[in-house]
Amino acid sequence: MTDHDNWNQKIIDEFRSSGGQVGGPFAGAPVLLLTTTGAKSGRRHTTPTMYLSDGDRFVVFATKSGAPTNPDWYYNLVAHPRVTVELGEEAFEADATVASSDERDRLYAVQSERYPRFADYEQKATREIPAVLLRRVPA
Repeated sequence: MTDHDNWNQKIIDEFRSSGGQVGGPFAGAPVLLLTTTGAKSGRRHTTPTMYLSDGDRFVVFATKSGAPTNPDWYYNLVAHPRVTVELGEEAFEADATVASSDERDRLYAVQSERYPRFADYEQKATREIPAVLLRRVPA
């Protein structure tokens, strides 16, 4: 496991043991766990990520802290758009779609206003950071 994998696993463990509450850099922020299916491996991967509620959807942003490439989870959900979302103590299936450019700009502006580090990521990135819409699959 890489240091990043270990860091993620600590957050995942804390999330699951505390009903969705986490500390550290995510303290007080809305966080969900996103489980995707590997685009190449077919294995399941869980990633903690901040989200934005938008009506009945949840929006996650493929920031990778402003890196020049998208995070692996983004490529996974593009290849396999059915994902699992853990929110608080609830887990549910969701369908993921990449937001259109206009919708992405609107949603990213809201997230950046609430959490200025998202504006920093956008300034640092040499790409348009995708916004991904997660819609709960009816039970």
